Amino acid sequence: MSRIGKKTITLAKGVTISVTPANEVIVKGPKGELRQQMDRDITLSVEGDIVTVQRPTDQIRHKAMHGLYRSLIANMIVGVSEGFKKTLELVGVGYRAAVTGQQIDMALGFSHNIIFDLPKEVTATATSVKGKAPTIDLESIDKQMLGQVAAKIRSLRKPEPYKGKGVRYSDEIIRRKAGKSAGK
Repeated sequence: MSRIGKKTITLAKGVTISVTPANEVIVKGPKGELRQQMDRDITLSVEGDIVTVQRPTDQIRHKAMHGLYRSLIANMIVGVSEGFKKTLELVGVGYRAAVTGQQIDMALGFSHNIIFDLPKEVTATATSVKGKAPTIDLESIDKQMLGQVAAKIRSLRKPEPYKGKGVRYSDEIIRRKAGKSAGK
């Protein structure tokens, strides 16, 4: 058995889950609704507030799908009940960000500002406190979409290893290198 796939999922308060005949899982909660198309071989059973994912055989493909769909459904339940959040820091002199609606206007040391359009599922807030690096807080109910948007923003100016300047996750640790004078 897959260690992840055989774990049961407990539904949070106020969350409902249903499966369509086309094997699409719909999870509804206080923060919104998420949909996920499942493989035709994987089955989902709901008994009270316990959700279990089953596979038909021990084929490698079925084992892989078993753990995958269990994780996806668990993330959907957490997303519609609590939501997900990622924080990015802009480290560098003159680096700043401003959020207007679904756009982030960032000054990242280039000759021009970068305007990043957010998908409708993701909301952002920018904060700037004197003495600290400006931050961008991203929130969404869809974990995959949130991670993809955060990675795209980070890729605009990745942190460099000498001074640590760039866009980084708040919990990211940058391995620093010594400069030229330390090498002699």
